[in-house]
Amino acid sequence: MQKYIGSDITSMVTLPVLIFEPMTMLQKAAELMEYSFLLDLADECEDPYMRLAYASSWAISIYFACQRTWKPFNPILGETYEMVNHGGVTFIAEQVSHHPPMSAAHAENEHFTYDLTSKLRTKFLGNSLDVYPVGRTRVTLKRDGVVLDLVPPPTKVNNLIFGRTWVDSPGEMIMTNLTTGDKVVLYFQPCGWFGAGRYEVDGYVYNAAEEPKILMTGKWNESMSCQRCDMEGEPCPGTELKEVWKVADVPENDKFQYTHFAHKINSFGTAPRKLLASDSRLRPDRYALEKGDLSKSGSEKSSLEERQRAEKRDRETKGHQFTPRWFDLSTEISPTPWGDLEVYHYNGKYTEFRAAVDSSDSIEEVDIESTEFNPWQYGNLVAE
Repeated sequence: MQKYIGSDITSMVTLPVLIFEPMTMLQKAAELMEYSFLLDLADECEDPYMRLAYASSWAISIYFACQRTWKPFNPILGETYEMVNHGGVTFIAEQVSHHPPMSAAHAENEHFTYDLTSKLRTKFLGNSLDVYPVGRTRVTLKRDGVVLDLVPPPTKVNNLIFGRTWVDSPGEMIMTNLTTGDKVVLYFQPCGWFGAGRYEVDGYVYNAAEEPKILMTGKWNESMSCQRCDMEGEPCPGTELKEVWKVADVPENDKFQYTHFAHKINSFGTAPRKLLASDSRLRPDRYALEKGDLSKSGSEKSSLEERQRAEKRDRETKGHQFTPRWFDLSTEISPTPWGDLEVYHYNGKYTEFRAAVDSSDSIEEVDIESTEFNPWQYGNLVAE
């Protein structure tokens, strides 16, 4: 591994399934929907500052899953993940690029729309790995049309090779109301000696004039609370801390430290009728690992990766270019603290496709034993 020190190893190194969890990065993105009710509350909230308190707590909730140190599978180009039957939310994600690895996602219910373009950048440091979220997350609250922009902190994976692996995310999370200029700035404390400060998050909701309005405090693996504050950031007399979000109960002694919601993500209970053949649930390597067959999972993973390389050679020979089905590459370039990002926009075709499928009466039940995973949809290829 020495030759990779200092490099971005996002897609350079083939890793053994021994360190994997039975979930892909697309499914990992869907985990952010577990506490989507917080966005519902933000949409219903009249107070613009409490709106940010709810929305930022939703953004923090995903970090509980970061305690898991298993690696998710890298999605195959064209792979998708669909989720329904959770709080009225419809979620679709697609792997839109292989080099560099990029994914896009869209979620929606009656209260909000969520749009993500993700391009992780990593730096291998020997026994640790820095992960920079070169991505863009936008949430639109439907009632007032408010648009929220999220910039998360970087993540550090410690003891990657030697010792007990653990994850930390020291730094600032900033969520900005692009409509009004209000914002929330939350500081994730770095883990000190003997675990001091680990998990702790503190910060404020500010108005457009950068005056503190609400203080926020808590731990990203437990709960977040908020309280009205004065211009100095001190709690207002007669006010109390109000709990905004709390981690749901989790299974005991779970092999992969999954929450109940993480198990739902892998199940067909959250799958729509007539699941796309490109869906992550159908990956044979992921499914074999879920069943505990590491040998089969490893061979299936190698087979998928080789087929992906073969499909790429075939496209290049024919002069074809891969084009995502559900997302379009825009001309927009979004700046991030870790580099510029090419932005993919949801094209609305999945909504039309799902409506047509769900209105059909002749749909067979999904049979995982007979459904072949197929992310290579040749309808996606266009001549250059």
